[in-house]
Parts: sequence; structure tokens; C-alpha cells
Amino acid sequence: MTKFPSCSVVVTYDEDRQWLIVQSVSRARVAPVLAGELEVPVLLDEFDFRIDDEFVRRFGGGVLNLIALGQPEIKQYMTFTQHPIDRPPEE
Repeated sequence: MTKFPSCSVVVTYDEDRQWLIVQSVSRARVAPVLAGELEVPVLLDEFDFRIDDEFVRRFGGGVLNLIALGQPEIKQYMTFTQHPIDRPPEE
């Protein structure tokens, strides 16, 4: 079995084509571009080191919310629940 190299994932919203584009990029190649940029750590211990359905749903929603900060046009397509499904939203 061929080993897939470590990578970063870049998600881009193309407004003209209304596409989400996902790209796998070598971590070494993208590192200089990311230096000094915003980091949003996701602490796995806060999720009991479980990457389950709820984690993935919230993670994906967080990524889309970050894209929407700079490209609010995508919000018209976003209808997912922002808070954890098993808990009511915090006020």
C-alpha cells in the first residue's frame, strides 16, 4: 500500500462557479504561506479524542463559517444547526 504524504487541506469557495474546492497540499509547500496567519486550534481533548459524527459536523460547520466571514454570499446556502445537536444553544 502506498503511503499518502502528510498534507494540509485548503478549502476555497469559488463565488463565480458556486463551488467549494478542496485541495490537498504538501505541508512543507504551504508552511511559508501560512506563517503569521490566523490559527484556530481544535483541541481534541475537549472532544475526548473522539472524531465522531458530531465532531465532523461541527468541524465542517466551523470551516464554512470561517469562509463566510470573508465571502458572506455563501451564507445563503448554509442551513445547518450551529450548536451541538444534543445540547441547546448557549445564550
